Amino acid sequence: MADGSPGTGAYGDEEEAEEYAPRLRLSRRGFTVLGVLIAAVLGALSWLVFFSSVLDVRSVSVQGVRDDRLTADQVRQVLGNLGDGPLARVDLADARRRVESIPRVASAEVWRGWPHTLQVKVVQRKPVAAVKGDDGQFTQMDAGGVSFATEATAPAGVPVVELQLSQQANDAIGVITRQQLVQGAVAVAAGLPPAVAERAGAVTVHSYDDIRLQLGGGTTVRWGSPERTDRKAKVLTALLNRKATNYDVSVPEAPAVSG
Repeated sequence: MADGSPGTGAYGDEEEAEEYAPRLRLSRRGFTVLGVLIAAVLGALSWLVFFSSVLDVRSVSVQGVRDDRLTADQVRQVLGNLGDGPLARVDLADARRRVESIPRVASAEVWRGWPHTLQVKVVQRKPVAAVKGDDGQFTQMDAGGVSFATEATAPAGVPVVELQLSQQANDAIGVITRQQLVQGAVAVAAGLPPAVAERAGAVTVHSYDDIRLQLGGGTTVRWGSPERTDRKAKVLTALLNRKATNYDVSVPEAPAVSG
């Protein structure tokens, strides 16, 4: 057995070595110097990112535009000088608000694409109806009932909403306004299945409870009120398998076909 008391030998030597090993200690002056160096590095990085031209915006990438009625250039134009200067200093919330101020934009996302690109993604409004005004112009409205464009003609494949109010409906304008009647017709147009919407040339409003669809070939659908549109759309889709000139889904539990 080797001589020596407990704690001696290889293990003891390691403990002794650790006890007498030199330790790195910084003086107050050393801490001060180190702090100054760190602050200088952070300051240089901040200047580089937020104030220098090294990470300037050099391009604005626009995604989501679907046709020439809303172009990437229009989006860039509304951003104005937000697309200038360091990318890190772009106010993304302000940029999004500016893009969403474009009538044809339903919503927008804006983010930084390092090192030099401002990224913009838009969701463009889709017309579900075109409301014919007294001046003959057509105001396009989306599924949410938001009007976003007025043009001389209605978009292809979009039903035209026309008010042909009965005397009773005119007398009740103080109760149900023209705007409410239009909104009801737009809700009907928005709830139509795509195959039916493409065939619907017009959505005619005679009163709140008497809305009618004019399909191609002289076919008429008596829709009734804008209530229960989803149910009525399903019933109509099934009825269209039967050839007729008149369909009535105003009471979807008791539909009728004639002609």
